[in-house]
Amino acid sequence: MKQKRNTNHSIHKKKGTKRKRILTVNIILSLILILTICFLATRLSPNEQEAAVSGTDIFELADIPEYTGSPYIEINNNLPSFSDKDLVKEAFEHYSNLDDLGRCGAAFANVGPETMPEEERGPIGEVHPSGWQVANYHDLIEGNYLYNRCHLIAFSLTGENANEKNLITGTRYLNTEGMQPFELEVLEYVRTTGNHVLYRVTPVFKGDNLVASGVEMEALSVEDKGAGICFHIYAYNVQPGVIIDYRTGDNKPDPNYDGQEQVEERYEPAEEKTVQEAIPENSTEGTSEADNQGVTYILNTNTHKFHYPSCDSVVDIKEKNKVVSMESRDKIMEEGYQPCGRCKP
Repeated sequence: MKQKRNTNHSIHKKKGTKRKRILTVNIILSLILILTICFLATRLSPNEQEAAVSGTDIFELADIPEYTGSPYIEINNNLPSFSDKDLVKEAFEHYSNLDDLGRCGAAFANVGPETMPEEERGPIGEVHPSGWQVANYHDLIEGNYLYNRCHLIAFSLTGENANEKNLITGTRYLNTEGMQPFELEVLEYVRTTGNHVLYRVTPVFKGDNLVASGVEMEALSVEDKGAGICFHIYAYNVQPGVIIDYRTGDNKPDPNYDGQEQVEERYEPAEEKTVQEAIPENSTEGTSEADNQGVTYILNTNTHKFHYPSCDSVVDIKEKNKVVSMESRDKIMEEGYQPCGRCKP
């Protein structure tokens, strides 16, 4: 009997040891699985991470036609790909982490009056986005420099300034012709209505290129479900007259550029939208601003340029050099001021 009890005890002991081994193996396998998932998550590009968060599909760069003179094109029938769960009235901001190459991912926000800046825009020169270089083309590019530190979500919409997760190396052309018309459209809508706009900008990189080929921009007004703002476009990160190596940011003049592309092949809706969004609220529809004696202008006494109040350049003017004028356009020009090349007053 004693020998039988010892045998049973030995069997139970072996079973207990086996269970412990199985439990230990399961724990180890679970830890390996968790670590593998975490590792793969860190290897996702910011764009892929954003897609996982929002549940939207990423369009293929191969589906985008080559640049032919228009600063941007509509994609997905100009309909943004937000999901129903994104349609909230609470403001938020999300900026993707930089990837292993230091590149930005998608920037996603619900823009409203509460997200707009209350302070003046500060310097951003300490930020060097991936592919950043200083390249001066003073005979070709207004503003001289090929590259701007382009905000994915404009400072005027969220007040994010020197945020490395919100700045890419973009051409002057991308900044002013591709992105700015839509930024101004959203800015004016929010200021006028007090509503919110879902707004997402995704830089699109090919392979391991350090400079984005372009940006995908989506926006949808929330309270009126897109009646006020609704667009989905791709803006080209190009500069007419310049050849860019997107792998590094290196660049050189295009020997075949005849200087006519920006004038003759400019995408007309972009120009129309820029002018329309720059019109102050006190102007009358159908009346040119040059003829409107009640138009307000902002003068820069340092550069002797004048601007519309809604111009993005106004935020860069130091207060000591800023003068508000209600004089006519002709009168201001007689005083030696020249119209801003960005807002074209």
